[in-house]
Amino acid sequence: MIDRTHDLPVSRQCQILSLVRSTAYYRPQETSEADLVLMRRIDELHLEYPFAGSRMLRDLLKQEGNQIGRKHVATLMKKVGIAALYRKPNTSRRHPAIQSIPTCCATWKLRAPIMSSRRTSRICGLRKVGCILPSCWICLIAR
Repeated sequence: MIDRTHDLPVSRQCQILSLVRSTAYYRPQETSEADLVLMRRIDELHLEYPFAGSRMLRDLLKQEGNQIGRKHVATLMKKVGIAALYRKPNTSRRHPAIQSIPTCCATWKLRAPIMSSRRTSRICGLRKVGCILPSCWICLIAR
């Protein structure tokens, strides 16, 4: 994208591309040989213990004689693309994109204590009093 041999200066090229000028001079550093060995071992350990996070992997590596910190293990895990498998929070909640079926429950009166399995719709044991939604499928069934 940025050509240093072009007539435009590098600062102007960066300005046109909406880049910070320091990114034009940045040279990514190569991964050291020791880190490559550690990443390979972290990958092997992840296959054995897919639930292990950075702390557990750090402890496993220390047992093997490697002196490494938790943050360095986490950085190497990100480079390899490894994440611990564990139960995420709020797994029993409904997804916000899923919408419930609109019903006329507010205008229905309970005739019997029988209820359906869904909390929002009381189909069984209800009789129609007056319909708010004319296209409600429950009202169409009750007609």
